[in-house]
Amino acid sequence: MEQGIIALAAALAIGLTALATGMAQRAIGSAGVGAVAEKPELLGSIIILVAIPETMVILGFAVAAIILMG
Repeated sequence: MEQGIIALAAALAIGLTALATGMAQRAIGSAGVGAVAEKPELLGSIIILVAIPETMVILGFAVAAIILMG
């Protein structure tokens, strides 16, 4: 029973952060496409802004690894 709860906690740590990252990238990406259509020189900045939410998944993975090892 205890191992199941630990596995569920690790799955939630990755699953919820991945879902939140997807929602954030959806909003940033759609706004970024509009901005790049008007000012193409913003492309580099928009790529960086789209990549920033990926850190949430990396942190979620780190938390899941800590949960599973602890």
